[in-house]
Amino acid sequence: MAAVCTGKIKYTTSPYLEKWKYLRSLLPEDQWGQCKFTMPPIDYFHLRLAPGKIYPTDVYDDDSYFADLAAAYQQEFKTLHSEGLQNVQIDDPTLAYFCSSAMIESLKADGIDPDRLFDRYLHAHNQCLVNRPKGLHVGLHICRGNFSKSMHFSEGSYESIAEKFFKVLEYDTFYLEYDTPRAGGFEPLRFLPKGKNVVLGVVSTKVPDLEDPEEMKQKVLAAADIIAKGQGVTQKEALECIGISPQCGFASTGVGNKDVTEDDMFKKLKLVQDVAKELWPDRP
Repeated sequence: MAAVCTGKIKYTTSPYLEKWKYLRSLLPEDQWGQCKFTMPPIDYFHLRLAPGKIYPTDVYDDDSYFADLAAAYQQEFKTLHSEGLQNVQIDDPTLAYFCSSAMIESLKADGIDPDRLFDRYLHAHNQCLVNRPKGLHVGLHICRGNFSKSMHFSEGSYESIAEKFFKVLEYDTFYLEYDTPRAGGFEPLRFLPKGKNVVLGVVSTKVPDLEDPEEMKQKVLAAADIIAKGQGVTQKEALECIGISPQCGFASTGVGNKDVTEDDMFKKLKLVQDVAKELWPDRP
């Protein structure tokens, strides 16, 4: 299923407000700040639809299309924040395409300049964040697919996109896949700027086996060393901008992952919590 633009984009009513109201209704108001609400990215269907199918060419070009769509995102952030939402996560597997040499060659074969397209997408993401409400934390998650039976659609290190990705995007936190070798090593984290956070997805949602907690801790420390060197800070200081999580959602498609049960999911979440308490005992 795809969302296809058929005319001028205008923000009239919130597509997510009722969903946010339902989520917050499950918790006392003093816990609303602990909620995280996820939304799709501005560029998702732009890459997945053929030219001429994205929007009417007599209505939009890419610049005006993204400008109007970003204005709608800006208003949606204001609407949700005014109703108590403090933490938004944008889920964008699209950007992981640019880590894949196969995907890059496919774009070139279609006559598309992948570097120019990547720059356009980064700019579109930042357009969404213009004038965001004070106190609204916005993060970005990218992974390489998380379909049932552990299928994925791309692979490759963050290295080829890391410098622009970290230095250009104006998100507060980056949630990155790091549970398998298909994502490469931690070296790209040397570009993480001071003042930004990274959450390492060192636990898989694709397989039921529990990760080794000691290996998880060693991965975090290795990532901290690279960030510390890149920022010119100590390992301890670098650890303060790191968190851990599963690499993706446990049911990022409608059917979920048939290999991972609900019980497996809670065991993995407990593992994340336990390891986090060991690494950051002073965090609330």
